[in-house]
Amino acid sequence: MISSVDEPNGVTILGGGLTGLSAGRVLAAAGIPVRVFEADAEVGGLSRTIERKGFRFDLGGHRFFTKDERIDGFVRELMGDELVWVHRTSKIYMRRKYFDYPLKPMNAMFGLGIPTTMRIMADYGVEKMRRMVLPKESVSLEDWVVSNFGKTMFDIYFKEYSEKVWGIDCSRISAEWVAQRIKGLSLAKAVRSAFFKVSGRDLPTLVDRFLYPRLGIGRISERLKEEIEKSGEVLTHTSVTRVVRSGWRIAGVEVSGREGRKTFCGGEFVSSMPLTSLVRMMSPAPPAGVLEAASKLRFRDLVVVAVMVDKKRVTDQTWIYIPEQSIPFGRIHEPTNWSGMMAPEGKTIVVTEFFSFRGDPVWNSDDSTLSEVTVGNLERLGFLKAAEVIDTAVVRAAKAYPLFEVGYKELCDELYDYLGRFENLHIAGRGGMFRYYNMDHAIESGIDTAEKILRKGGEGRGISVGTETNEEDADAYEEICQP
Repeated sequence: MISSVDEPNGVTILGGGLTGLSAGRVLAAAGIPVRVFEADAEVGGLSRTIERKGFRFDLGGHRFFTKDERIDGFVRELMGDELVWVHRTSKIYMRRKYFDYPLKPMNAMFGLGIPTTMRIMADYGVEKMRRMVLPKESVSLEDWVVSNFGKTMFDIYFKEYSEKVWGIDCSRISAEWVAQRIKGLSLAKAVRSAFFKVSGRDLPTLVDRFLYPRLGIGRISERLKEEIEKSGEVLTHTSVTRVVRSGWRIAGVEVSGREGRKTFCGGEFVSSMPLTSLVRMMSPAPPAGVLEAASKLRFRDLVVVAVMVDKKRVTDQTWIYIPEQSIPFGRIHEPTNWSGMMAPEGKTIVVTEFFSFRGDPVWNSDDSTLSEVTVGNLERLGFLKAAEVIDTAVVRAAKAYPLFEVGYKELCDELYDYLGRFENLHIAGRGGMFRYYNMDHAIESGIDTAEKILRKGGEGRGISVGTETNEEDADAYEEICQP
């Protein structure tokens, strides 16, 4: 038997990541009944912290930095004295050498060699003149990089790292990813700053220090949850299984959790779950063209392998980026370099990121194999010895990053157009909007969505079957919202 709960003036939030939780916190503080559904055991999505036997690690190293005073104040007020400043010092491991990140001209020149450096600069000059004479629109990442940096730089760095991160050929990655400030872009600007600019310090992605919670980035999500729960609910282990529409309104959602299946009807709905999942869960199903557009959008998955080490420190770096194809993981970070409280006294932890697709050999490897491969490569790189390893932990994060393939924007626009017609549905966040948001943008997206709902006031929060509702829509509404 499915039980039903009606909350005509409340807000139901699908997804307990930073965006959903930020929206929930603002709404709850304004006195609006809030209920958040999160499928995982913990809130935070990709921005969560895992604890294992006294060791703590994030799913990749996530920093908080923003130039927006409103977002900065929101996080500082939320976290209080839990935040510490971390000085950024990062390297790129390339051609069996370590390069400073952001790249410094002399370091890059002597690392790559003067002949290679001269080819890079010559290519850049040729491409700059070519763009002036024959302007050409960049469609793919390869087009954009070659146009902006030349073929030599593309071959040396961008091709390997980009294809390692995204799992597809650079000719299939949309050039529009540049505008969304994804990881490859920040590295691109670092390279450009080293060779063609005096400084990159004006770039948000190249800041030399950032804020971080002492007990891991997941504390931001945990604090948001605590604030929401002062008056509302955050239900973990609870998956949304169906989103019922009635005309151009969302009538309710069906969820499955520890207490069985329930339906929640009425009010406003905020979705930060993956855009494609939302569309597929709608009942009755959206038009065939909408479903087809959703089916063509893909996400990149992530496998994190954390290695706990009986040693005070392994590196002195914030991050180490690894384009080398011979090494299976793409990035390393050592949480104890961010906060000493991330491991027991005298010990440390190294976190590696494997970029993956669900079903590929990395995703399907058993934990022991992944751990063995990781430790072996870390030992080969000179970071540790196998005998120093205390334990390992493997975490798989599905749909970690939107995959920006050529043509994705047109597909997203079709979905935005359809979903934007619903009076009480708000899509937000990285997954919800299929955008590559940094942490501050994810939080901002949630706050903006909450403020939009508050501006609506009490108007239109009740559910009604309007004149555009067809018989199929009405049957679905009565099935779950009028038991």
